[in-house]
Order: sequence, then structure tokens, then C-alpha cells
Amino acid sequence: MTFIDNIIFGLSVALSVSTLLYCMLGVTVGMFIGVLPGLGPLATVGMLLPLTFYVPQTDAIVMLAGIYCGSMYGGSTAAILLNLPGTAGAAVTCLDGNPMAKAGRGGVALFTATISSFFGGMFGLVIVAGFTPLLAKVALSFGSPEYASLIVLGLLAAAFVGNGSKGRSLAMALTGLLLSMVGADPNSGVNRMTFGLLPLVDGLNLVIVTTGLFGIAEVLSNVGRVNRSGAEILKVRIRDMLPTRKEAKSAILPALRGSTIGAVLGILPGTGAALSTFVAYAVERRSSKTPERFGKGAIEGVVAPESANNSAAQTAFVPTLSLGIPGDAIVAIMLGALIIHGIVPGPQLLRDHPDLFWGLIASFFIGNLLLLFLNLPLIGLWVRILRIPYAVLYPAILVFISVGVFSIRNSVFDVVMTTIFGVVGYVLRRFDFPPAPLLLGLVLGPFLEQNFRRSLMLSRGDLMTFVERPISASIVAVTVLVIVFIVWSEWRHRKTIKST
Repeated sequence: MTFIDNIIFGLSVALSVSTLLYCMLGVTVGMFIGVLPGLGPLATVGMLLPLTFYVPQTDAIVMLAGIYCGSMYGGSTAAILLNLPGTAGAAVTCLDGNPMAKAGRGGVALFTATISSFFGGMFGLVIVAGFTPLLAKVALSFGSPEYASLIVLGLLAAAFVGNGSKGRSLAMALTGLLLSMVGADPNSGVNRMTFGLLPLVDGLNLVIVTTGLFGIAEVLSNVGRVNRSGAEILKVRIRDMLPTRKEAKSAILPALRGSTIGAVLGILPGTGAALSTFVAYAVERRSSKTPERFGKGAIEGVVAPESANNSAAQTAFVPTLSLGIPGDAIVAIMLGALIIHGIVPGPQLLRDHPDLFWGLIASFFIGNLLLLFLNLPLIGLWVRILRIPYAVLYPAILVFISVGVFSIRNSVFDVVMTTIFGVVGYVLRRFDFPPAPLLLGLVLGPFLEQNFRRSLMLSRGDLMTFVERPISASIVAVTVLVIVFIVWSEWRHRKTIKST
């Protein structure tokens, strides 16, 4: 069948009554879960997985995928309005989305995030539908040295995310890398930096660190404030949600760049959507003629990560469906759901289960449209959150965070750890250390350790393996250039401080 025939076939599957209902259920639940801080899509997909045992295989995967994509849309809402990312991928959106909200432009930020999410999602969907075989071959050419080199480059790119010193940003990325080593060694099983605490054997939970560094730290930073900045002038009319013509024009290229970065990184197994948001933001800030605006409410700082986030969420299914390798932890759960239903993901999936593959593609298209129409009318509702007095809003946020974190493992220890990271996040803010690179280091640390060890095992300890392969050597070369630039940038920064 031709590509058009496959799409029509997929629509015939996706528009069946049961599949359409499960698609609507998935995206709606996902969007609201994404808004809620602490719970997150990973926990939700995990909790709802048993329900899919009694659902037809296509409907089950469509519902889980809807939750995943819906959470990517909803995650930006709390990030923009409360500086509290509902998902890890929305953490970068805080950097410019929240300053826009504080300046009374929360509606514009949410509208921009929604449109960017839709654009990125549709861009990624086109890539998945039209180029799955080719992209699977590209991803397959990446071995352990390529992944290790790419992650190191991503960590260095995190130094460009913050507005302040590049050295401080890099130090935070390395701190995140160190924190990722907490727990049992994946090879020997020896506990590392657990201090005899059993809950730390599994490592530091990403939700705990994220809600602490961004959520509780935000509450602590606003203790003692009486008036809400921008609440008096905040509008919720449709025309007040629209960006200016100049802003709309300046958002086109960031959306294209962000979607492209998200599509490429989403294909690579294990990278997930979070990395794409950091890279997209760093690229956008680096290519801007006015990088000083970033972190203070630049609309490009919302467009780039949101389009990358949702593009990566779509293309993360390429390695899962065509290679049987999950793009991230959430897609790994869906991989398990496929196996439970007797479906073996891999090159034979398109031949043996075309209804599932093309039905899923068509459901993504329908789901993105549903999310667009669900999100836009609710922007006024989300923006009204900013009018709630601090004395009411922030205690409620603390309760919400505590309940969400406690629900992960029903552990008071997790709530205590979240509080500790909240205090740490507050201290980091006071001394101008950006928390976002720390989060990136924590996410990528295990993957870096795994691929670095595997590379050395295969090469019998020869570090030249990272420069003997063309793709890895190219990434290493770019990494060296980034290091040189960071050193030069830090030297200029210090020189500027001394001159003033």
C-alpha cells in the first residue's frame, strides 16, 4: 500500500468507536495529569497499565500513548503559572514561561506553549509516519561510544541553559551526574552513597528532585510576599492571549528548530523528551542576537522547548515500534503492554500488525487535534490560578506536592527528600546557581555510565574507541569545541566582572 492508503487505513482503525473513546480518555487524563505537580505521566501510565489487560491491544496502546502525549501538553501549564513543572520535560519551560506569567502575560505564554506543542507534535508525527524505516536505520547505527559521546555533549550544552556563569551551569550539570550515581551499582550491585538508607538503593527519583528543586523552592522564594505581581492586570480574553505580530514572527524559526531537534533526539533510544528541551533551549539562546532576554520572559524560550518536547514524544515511538528499544521509561511501559498482548515490537511489527501501527499513527493525529481544542478553552481557567492569594495558593501547592510524592511509593521518606531538595533549590537560587542543568545530569547520568562502561568493555579499556568511529569522532570534535567556547566564555565573564 502507498503512504496515503496506509493513512486512510489507520484512520479507519482510529475512528472506530472504541478506539476513539480510548484516545479521548487517554489525552484528557494525560493533560490533567501533566498539570498536576508530583504525580507525572510515568506513575499514571504505570497505574493504568493493569486496566489495559482487558482492553483490545490497539485500544490499550492508543490510550497509554494518549496519556503520554497529553501529559506533554499539560506539563507546561504548572511550569508557566507556578514555576512548577508537571513533567521533567517542562522544566526548561519554567525559565521563560514563568517570568512571562509574573509580568502579566500568562495567557500569552500558555497560548504559545499550546500552539508550539501542537506544531511539534504534528511535526514529529509526520516524521514517524513517513520516515520510520530510514530513521530506524540511523538509530541502529548508534553504538555505545556514540551514545556516551552524545550525552557528554548534552551535559556540556546544559552550560548554555542558564543566564549566569557558564562555569556554574556546568558545575550544576556535574552535580546532577554525581547524584545520578546514588543507589545500587548496575553491574556489581554494591550500594553507592546510600548511607545505609534502604529507600536510596533504587536511586533518587526524578519526580522527587524536580518537585523539590522547582516546586518547594518556588514556595520558599515567595515566603513573605503579599501582593501577586501582575495579577491585577492579567487578562483572560482570547485577544489578550495572542502574541504580538512581532512575537509570532520570531517564533516560527524556534518552532522549526525545536521540532527538528526533538524529532532527531526522540528517535535515539533512551534519550527521551527531556534532553531535547535542554538542547533546543540552548541552541535557541546561542543563536539569538539578544541572548540576554532569555530567562526574563523571551517567547522563544517557551516555543523551542515545547515544540521539541512534543516532537520527541512522538518520535520516541520509532525505536520502540521498529527496533523494540524504548525511547524512555514511559514508552518502556508501553513496550511491556505490547508484549503482554502478545505483540513483539520490531521490524516485523508493520507487517504482522499494520492495524496497530497505522491506527496508532492516526490516533496521534486525532489526539493532537483533541489536545489543541481542549487546551485553548481552558487557558482562561489556568490563568485564573494566578489570582489566588499566596496565602491560599502556596500551602495548597505544598499539600499537593506532598500527596503526589507520597503516592509514588507510599513513603514518608520521599516527602522528606522532596523537602530537602526544596531547601537545596532555594539556596541555589539565592546564590544564582541554575537548577535545570542539575536535572539534566541526573536524567542522563545512568545512561552515560551504562554506555561508557559498555564501550570500554567492548574495546578492552581502549579510550580510542570514542574517536575511531566516524559518528562518535564527530561528536567528540564538537564537544571539544564546546569546551573551548565555555572556557573562553567564562574568561570573558570574569573579565567583564573585574572591569565593572
